[in-house]
Amino acid sequence: MPRLTATLLACSLATMTAATIGRAEAPAWTAGAAVADITPKHWPIPLVGSFSFRLADKAHDPLSVRALVMSDGTHRMAIAVVDSCLIGREVLDRAKAIASKESGIPTSWMLVSATHTHSAPPANAAYRVDDHSKGGKGEKSLDSQRSYVDDLVEGIAAAIVNADKNRQPAQVGWSSSAVPDEVFNRRWFMKHGTIPTDPFGGTTDLVKMNPPRGSKNLINPAGPTDPEVSVLAVRDKKGRPIAVLANYSLHYVGGIPGGMVSADYFGEFARLMENRLRGQRPTKGFVAILSNGTSGDINNINFRNPRPPREPFEQVKIVAAKVADATFQAYRDTAFHDWVSLGMTERELTLQRREVTKEQVEAAKKTLATEDEKQLPRLAKAYARRAISLAGRAETSDIKLQALRIGELGIVAIPFETFVEIGLEIKERSPLHPTFTIELANGADGYLPTPEQHKLGGYETWLGTNKVEYNASRKITETLLDMLESLAAQKKSASGVATRAR
Repeated sequence: MPRLTATLLACSLATMTAATIGRAEAPAWTAGAAVADITPKHWPIPLVGSFSFRLADKAHDPLSVRALVMSDGTHRMAIAVVDSCLIGREVLDRAKAIASKESGIPTSWMLVSATHTHSAPPANAAYRVDDHSKGGKGEKSLDSQRSYVDDLVEGIAAAIVNADKNRQPAQVGWSSSAVPDEVFNRRWFMKHGTIPTDPFGGTTDLVKMNPPRGSKNLINPAGPTDPEVSVLAVRDKKGRPIAVLANYSLHYVGGIPGGMVSADYFGEFARLMENRLRGQRPTKGFVAILSNGTSGDINNINFRNPRPPREPFEQVKIVAAKVADATFQAYRDTAFHDWVSLGMTERELTLQRREVTKEQVEAAKKTLATEDEKQLPRLAKAYARRAISLAGRAETSDIKLQALRIGELGIVAIPFETFVEIGLEIKERSPLHPTFTIELANGADGYLPTPEQHKLGGYETWLGTNKVEYNASRKITETLLDMLESLAAQKKSASGVATRAR
């Protein structure tokens, strides 16, 4: 073989080998999504989200678990959102353990949250109701409830496992839009003397949750709102949507017909998104997911200028359509990446529980012994039971916090109904941009006001609604920001690992 030909061949082989090695070393980025149906199978069944006992005997629309699993070639990350009002940590830990055993994804790389629909069964096998519901349908509904929790656990696990099985080569991106006209702070300052006593007979509340709409006694809201619709999107290599995960800080919408199970606007959003994205030809298993942001003090009621009365489910469709439109716009603005690194960290944080004094326990017992409820403040017996229950628990609560990184995007998970100020602060101070919060994730431990909001009082701060120490939000925020800092540092070290083009 002539020397020049041999030299050229050697160079060619060397180039091919280098390219082959480069391709082999570049990790594949994959994603998959799946849905599991968790609509109750047995009726009647109780509904959570009200101080009064409610039974449902049918479903207006399905309840689902929607899951997304992503892999950067080294790590796999699962995010699942459940059509439920709230789910205790022990139930979620059971589901994660099953999913981890079947998929191999570590439980510490799984985020599972509740949407906070108020038209779903309680996610608690030990759920109990007041004596007036015992017997007949009330007793039968408890049997339905106990079997439902097992179905819920299996549904969560199945959604994660199937999403992992559905993974395929994919691209990922993120963007945001806004829907400012459907979020309202529900805590209001009111004219002196117009705020009712609290359930314990106190008169120290400076704000009222859900005041009368259009009242002349309204002064101004006690906090801000967050109108942002944050969007994470994944698509296949042909540009067809695999899944979108949106996040919006709105408690829920409501207006659901009585006696019906419903996923509220979260489910309607999921239904609409496939149609919104039809021009992009979604994959056969396309899944749209709407998670709840920091909405502990946010709802869909315009207290200053009340909207006209709506038909049942009408407002749900209006809000879902607006959020779907915003998500569609964000999707169109998304810059997709062939590969980004993933990072996730999980920490336990121990918080002090609210102290319940002996005097408060005795007062609660006296309240429960009072036969004529007209002598008591509104909801007095409900909060007496809550106070006694809280007094019987451990002095501390161990909560699970998570921080996720998908390229430059940050997500944090908080197991509370979280005040919007907390989410806004995390967005502003996070080293990852953008960042958003998913609330009621990995557990449910009541409301999480800021210390400043605690001082104002109101429903979200009452003993039993709020269960942990006054400074809990400060500790949680600082812990999460520290976790985000560690993920940001990991991103810098991972930036040179992959050479795949964006």
